[in-house]
Amino acid sequence: MTKQNHTNETAETVSFGFKDVSADEKTGMVHDVFASVASKYDFMNDLMSLGVHRLWKSAMLDWLAPRADLRMVDVGGGTGDITFRWLERSGGPVNVVDYSPEMIGVGRDRAIDKGILNGITWSVGNAEALPLPDNSVDVYASAFCLRNVARLDKALSEARRVLKPGGHFLCLEFSKLIIPALEDAYDAWSFKVLPAMGERVAADRESYIYLAESIRRFPDQDTFAGMIADAGLDQIKVQNLSGGIAAMHSAWRI
Repeated sequence: MTKQNHTNETAETVSFGFKDVSADEKTGMVHDVFASVASKYDFMNDLMSLGVHRLWKSAMLDWLAPRADLRMVDVGGGTGDITFRWLERSGGPVNVVDYSPEMIGVGRDRAIDKGILNGITWSVGNAEALPLPDNSVDVYASAFCLRNVARLDKALSEARRVLKPGGHFLCLEFSKLIIPALEDAYDAWSFKVLPAMGERVAADRESYIYLAESIRRFPDQDTFAGMIADAGLDQIKVQNLSGGIAAMHSAWRI
């Protein structure tokens, strides 16, 4: 029997939604998903969450407590949503790293539209092998990205590697409901309404089926906290949002 770990991976396979594929296949398939949805990504976030994602991201920025002397890496932040909020709150320079060139392109265009010409470095790169030196950032932030990586343990190890001692890790990600009474309505929204929205608005039903499935395959709050600890980060705290639909995991490199 092949030993299974926290990410539902075996030695040979990882999850892509409800399918099991090789790690390399997942990386390519995730690229295709975000290449397809990039131009509608932010608009679809508003539709899918009924705008609530804005409140979640505001809570994330409250916890990050931006300062001008702090350098941040925004992992999977291609369209710039977290980065722009960070800069608006007087945060320091940001390295945006995203595996999708199409998402990075959307973010760069948005920055130009906002008149933001300095303070952001845009890079196409993998969360499992960040294009940054060791001990180079004060803050590692990631919103709705890490459930899409093929090897979550490697991405978390990379977070520790690039953080300076005393650096802050904060991940906002979809998680597991803590209110059982909401489960039926949440499932109907996820597996019926969202794919229909994706088909009508983004002309891509399959990508939004994957996104719904990927949420169900992501580790629950306690399991993910354990993985963060296994990566060598400390002082782990979890804050549920909207009854556990999303959660923030905070940790520090000591």
